Amino acid sequence: MILLLLSVVLLLAVGGCACVVWAARGGPSWTRAVAKTTLVAGELVRSSGRSGRSSGHRGADDDPDGSSDG
Repeated sequence: MILLLLSVVLLLAVGGCACVVWAARGGPSWTRAVAKTTLVAGELVRSSGRSGRSSGHRGADDDPDGSSDG
């Protein structure tokens, strides 16, 4: 079941990328709509991945070399 789901997601991603290329070359209006949807979905995935990560800033309690003297 999970293989089927992943296959569908992969197929949608590849189809969306194909529509982005086709729309950039002047395809029909439906390809522009699919391309826009694909690009927006990509931006949402990218932004959700960034929001969960830390900025790399260490707090005052963090030991820079990872050892503890306690």
